[in-house]
Amino acid sequence: MAQTGSLPVCDHYSGVEARMRKSLQLQAAMTEEFGACVFDVTLDCEDGAPVGGEREHAALVVELALGHRPGNRVGVRVHPVDHAAFEQDVATVAGRAGASLSHLMIPKVESVQDVERAARAVDAAGARQLPLQVLLESPAAVHRAFDIAAHPRVESISFGLMDFVSAHGGAIPGDAMGIEGQFSHPLVVRAKLEIASACHAHGKVPSHSVVTEFKDTAALQHAAGRAAREFGFTRMWSIHPDQVRPVLEAFAPTAHEIETAVDLLLAAQAAGWAPISYKGKLEDRASYRYYWQVLERAHRTGRKLPEEARGWFSAPHG
Repeated sequence: MAQTGSLPVCDHYSGVEARMRKSLQLQAAMTEEFGACVFDVTLDCEDGAPVGGEREHAALVVELALGHRPGNRVGVRVHPVDHAAFEQDVATVAGRAGASLSHLMIPKVESVQDVERAARAVDAAGARQLPLQVLLESPAAVHRAFDIAAHPRVESISFGLMDFVSAHGGAIPGDAMGIEGQFSHPLVVRAKLEIASACHAHGKVPSHSVVTEFKDTAALQHAAGRAAREFGFTRMWSIHPDQVRPVLEAFAPTAHEIETAVDLLLAAQAAGWAPISYKGKLEDRASYRYYWQVLERAHRTGRKLPEEARGWFSAPHG
């Protein structure tokens, strides 16, 4: 049985130098606040590099990645595998900073063959251990989501909403890219469910697309909550610093869920993990796994755990 991997619930993207530096500063400050790294920073070569300046931008990304605070998680999005700068990006970024990176994001992946090409480039750069995350942005890519999720080098799949909509040649209206339409248009809903299901089938992390209405934090948190509760996503992109905390809040379990999980797991532990009756309901190892995952999610989102549960997470995670 596959079990979805554990990553921070928020992945924050930035590509302009000033914003990349501010993102790393915010990550360091929030790590101090929560006592753990609660979101990833992904430095962006694809959208961040000016045309003709790809080499220089990759070198800047390496400099920033090598200078981040130890224990924090920093990844890089390179250009697509069919872009002229792809090989150069990977050789520079993975070759010089691979040991310091949490992941490499490969955009516009269309097939398993694209994953294989990316893996070969990363291996050639000497960063065989570097996890790959991929971004699916077309109907054909979504059709192959299960095969892509099955690839052993893929750690997480993200959904590229805006490119997915535009790939339909006007057949999907523009409002399907908005905060409401993306949860109601049937083709977009189907794509999200395919990606989430493929990831859960193969123990990978499904990552939800951006919400462009970054000034409306209440709407963002509502959308993030729907992505988590209704669509099965366990991670979400951020494109503005104001989005990080709402994403954390939306993906975090409630205080009541945390209290229930701790209480039930303590009772199960006392029973030697045998089935128990808890508040009039049968609970067994299946539900124990679920409630343990609640606590893992609480830990990843910086929630305060009851005293009796803190020892369970005494060692820092990922």
